[in-house]
Amino acid sequence: MPRRRSLQAGMAEVVSFTVPTGSDKTLFVWELSPGPGAEALQHSLFTVFSQFGLLYSVRVFPNAPEVTPGFYAIIKFYSARDAHRAQRACDQKQLFQKSPLKVRLCTKRKMHQYPVYPLNSFKCQELANYYLGFNGWSKRIIMLQTLSDFKVKENTSPAKLSARQSLKYFCALEVALPAYKCQSRGVGIAEECLELHEGPLEFLMKKKKTQKLAIQKALSNAFQKLLMVVLESGKVAVEYRSSEEGDSATEEFEDLIQVNDVSWNQSYQVEEECLSDFNLDEE
Repeated sequence: MPRRRSLQAGMAEVVSFTVPTGSDKTLFVWELSPGPGAEALQHSLFTVFSQFGLLYSVRVFPNAPEVTPGFYAIIKFYSARDAHRAQRACDQKQLFQKSPLKVRLCTKRKMHQYPVYPLNSFKCQELANYYLGFNGWSKRIIMLQTLSDFKVKENTSPAKLSARQSLKYFCALEVALPAYKCQSRGVGIAEECLELHEGPLEFLMKKKKTQKLAIQKALSNAFQKLLMVVLESGKVAVEYRSSEEGDSATEEFEDLIQVNDVSWNQSYQVEEECLSDFNLDEE
């Protein structure tokens, strides 16, 4: 069973395996020269700002037509501490162009709660590698089982048959952090529709795709139960957070795989920047 590691608060920052939403983790950069183009600017910004910490995203946008030609950018960090350091170091500096850039922390204008989305499996691994090290964690697949049911009635029409057939896989896996004596288990379900005209090769490709997606969802689900507490010294501690009902994923495995019509919506929604909800912190 996972164990909770006691922590001393001090000057610590909590980093979770979710899409960063805090305005204190978001930088607004403008007065970017139009010459290099958006793609080259994105690369330059990533190179500069990634020196201060792990970045979730770097997005470059053209200025409005009524404004001076050029670009502006929105940069998101996982850590508010890293974002503050980057702002202080880069504001009014030339960096990679002849004219200085303006860099400000963003603050929300609207006082409403934004939904929290889990990181996809790739981002989870990137975040874990950055703070825990490439050898600081491992994953183990506990179960990968099909939930597909191809039994249909003899008189089913081809149209209805095609609509009902699908590949569905269930995955349960465990993420282990040996240095913290901590384990976290996650589950995921993926489904892929099948068409009547598809041959054995297409079936095999979709089978592998569905299995891979189920594993990815389970991995993300396991990471959601972990919190990293980053101390000002740079040391990292890990907290395992179980649900209020207790960590009953293991007991539920047997029940879940008996139900062929289980439907989980674990798709990762694309987070869009809402520029109207930000203003500039001039302090």
